[in-house]
Amino acid sequence: MLEGKIVLLGISGGIAAYKSAELARLLVKEGCTVQVVMTEAACEFISPLTFKTLTGRPVYCSLFEKSHSSATAHIDLAREPHLALIAPATANIIGKIRAGIADDLLSTVLMAMDRGRSPVIFSPSMNSTMFSSPAVRDNIKVLRQRGYLVVEPGEGFLACGEVGEGRMVEPPQLVTYLKSIIAREEGDYTGLTVLVTAGPTREPLDPVRYFGNLSSGKMGYALARAASERGARVILISGPTALDPPEKVHLSLVSSAREMYHAVMEEYPNVDIVIKTAAVADYRPEECFPEKVKKGKEIEVKLVRNPDILKELGLNKKGQFLVGFAAETEDLLDNANKKMKEKNLDMVVANDLGVEGAGFATDTNVVHVLYRDGFVEEFPIMDKYQLSHLILDRIISLRSS
Repeated sequence: MLEGKIVLLGISGGIAAYKSAELARLLVKEGCTVQVVMTEAACEFISPLTFKTLTGRPVYCSLFEKSHSSATAHIDLAREPHLALIAPATANIIGKIRAGIADDLLSTVLMAMDRGRSPVIFSPSMNSTMFSSPAVRDNIKVLRQRGYLVVEPGEGFLACGEVGEGRMVEPPQLVTYLKSIIAREEGDYTGLTVLVTAGPTREPLDPVRYFGNLSSGKMGYALARAASERGARVILISGPTALDPPEKVHLSLVSSAREMYHAVMEEYPNVDIVIKTAAVADYRPEECFPEKVKKGKEIEVKLVRNPDILKELGLNKKGQFLVGFAAETEDLLDNANKKMKEKNLDMVVANDLGVEGAGFATDTNVVHVLYRDGFVEEFPIMDKYQLSHLILDRIISLRSS
């Protein structure tokens, strides 16, 4: 997927610059042409000669290098690549691009890039206190609003001796992320119809009360957006959420589990892939009181089973690729594997609700992906949109095998 692509690898001045050597090597191994541009501060951490040796290309570090073959080298460098990856991206380079400052070669090249043609990705690396500072968080937010991509850093031991968020994402994970970006640009889901369910369901008790859950719908909406960006025709069947639907997605709003069941089963014969992220209530009140139940009045509520949508889909599968989600508080892998077998699924994405950064109402998730052959893949904490593309990568790969 990356073979033949030209990648601009921007390296700014952080200790994680040593990881960029491995990143350059992996990209070359994938068949990429890698053009390295370094800040002068980056050259203090690692030698340009290292990258020249790994990539077989000249390394550019200054606007005024005599080795430039053109007086407009920053424009030439900006026009060539299919995409740009800044790794590590320090608080300094992030702040410069947000503010429109172009005072060195790397920032000037990034300003000159046509992001409609060449995506620009930042992989932050810095002290956890710096990363969580209001200025840096606001800068990242603004960059995303302008169409730049930001890969959330990992957590762990930092060079300063602290433990926390701010570690640059490891090179193999960055290569995987770049593959998903290229796949999105090339529309690898073109011609496929993807059905995504999202959000909670509400089971009415009386005209003003209901049984529900804490699902925000963020994971399902992120998957619908990602699939649409990759060329799929997307049907999003959603319970009640506060989210705006992604563009170019057919949205069907439902409330109860039975409404979702009928909406899903109606669309099922005509779809290629189903991704069931919705947190569907297993039970509903047998009786919905016609009037509001007044405070102080004791009531007994008998619960009855709702239709098992996922099991029904598994029983009636005719070539569709079926993905289930499992949110668990204990025995995560055992319960997820049991779900896969009982409901005839092709893949299960499982998250432990007790893990920080995972589960309902968060912008991030921490998941294990289980496959029919018994293989289990563990993903680190990442934002749900980034995770969506990795899940779609796995689906398209399995459908093609």
